[in-house]
Amino acid sequence: MKRKERLFLSLSLVAGMALSACGGATQETKDSASQAQMETKAEEAGKTEETTNGTGTVDNPEEVTVPAGTLSFWSLFTGGDGDWFKQIKDQYNQTNPKNPVEIITLVWDDYYTKLQTAVAAGKGPDIGISHVSKLYELSQSGVAEPLDDYLKKLNIDLSKDYQKSSLDSVSIDGKIYAIPLDTHAEVMYYNTSLLEEAGVTEEELLNVKDMEGFKDILKRCKEKLPAEISPLGLTQSGDDPFRTWYAIYFQMGGKDFINAEGKNTIDVEVGKKALEELEVLYKEGYILLGIDDSQALFQSGKAAILFGGTWLTGAYEQTENLKFNNTTFPQLFGDKPYCWADSHTLILPKKEKRTEEETLSAVQFMVYASKDGGIVWAGSGQIPSANEANQSEEYKKLKGYNVISELEYAKYAPKSEHYYGGMKKDLMDAVGAYLTGNSSLDEAGAALQEAVENNLD
Repeated sequence: MKRKERLFLSLSLVAGMALSACGGATQETKDSASQAQMETKAEEAGKTEETTNGTGTVDNPEEVTVPAGTLSFWSLFTGGDGDWFKQIKDQYNQTNPKNPVEIITLVWDDYYTKLQTAVAAGKGPDIGISHVSKLYELSQSGVAEPLDDYLKKLNIDLSKDYQKSSLDSVSIDGKIYAIPLDTHAEVMYYNTSLLEEAGVTEEELLNVKDMEGFKDILKRCKEKLPAEISPLGLTQSGDDPFRTWYAIYFQMGGKDFINAEGKNTIDVEVGKKALEELEVLYKEGYILLGIDDSQALFQSGKAAILFGGTWLTGAYEQTENLKFNNTTFPQLFGDKPYCWADSHTLILPKKEKRTEEETLSAVQFMVYASKDGGIVWAGSGQIPSANEANQSEEYKKLKGYNVISELEYAKYAPKSEHYYGGMKKDLMDAVGAYLTGNSSLDEAGAALQEAVENNLD
């Protein structure tokens, strides 16, 4: 395959917002914390301004001390996400709990490495965060403790408060290892002004049921809008094209990458077909080649439609003159609009020095943050896991409610110790290599196969 011609588009974020708080390690380091926020986080962490980074994160969280009886919470939430979660923590502490909580924010890239290392050395936090895609690994390595006994002592029945799919995602070998906080998924954003200019109604877009119908809308955008406007905003490599391929793969009937016995079950032929269908959108000019940052492209009004994460919603709502709406990832194939999804969960890291009372208080906070804090967290754009939040009248007024059905069609990562760091990266590289013209279709298929096979337990 010939290498595709690239039109390099360089765009900076509007209003200095950190748009990709859950998008990936590289993106999550783009933090927009103000000086005041930095100072507040420094005080919370028991450090001075000079010993924090400019983003309010700390490099050596295991050295941070909190007052006796206070629970340490290691967070990977920066930027807007960090501010939303801080509100939840502040509200909890205002209830005068026996054991208040203090947040220590880590550098995103370092979070899991430092968490695992600190727990192994007996210097870990009382409470932590884990993506569902990382949870299996943390449970098997002894970093995260099962919660069942503590929930029983607290008379908490999670089955009454969460959908079965959410609880299944945090259940391993019959035990619950985390409290679900949210589902964050790949959704579709659209610029209402640009669609109107292209003669496309919202109703038409929302009623798309196959790839041909979607391409028809993109074609009209291409024909009616200025040449510098990308009908669909999507890079050729990285998280978002991988997540788009992932959704198409499962919509086409692709099998889970790993079965219950831990065997490689990826359907390479379906994976190749999904790659071909995605590539067509670039070849036919529905996606401008060489987009450097599709999220910033959409924010600046240069893309009619965007595939991006739920966490972008809050930042987009604060962007002046951006008229947009959001909806679920479109149904392009098959009869189910499956989508890529992950989930933030709250975990109880292993810590021998934590007392029984402190442990129960930590679990209480985890449940509080998810249930009582759910509607606050929804402001970040994530879909709150607790039914109390996602079924509330208040949530129904937010843009996040537009994508609530993705809880039903979310396709989470396989439960593998090697998915988060190895398999996912290799799959992403295989997709990116094909879409950028650096591999043939057969080479891409082989790379997909190897990405799973080489990262089995």
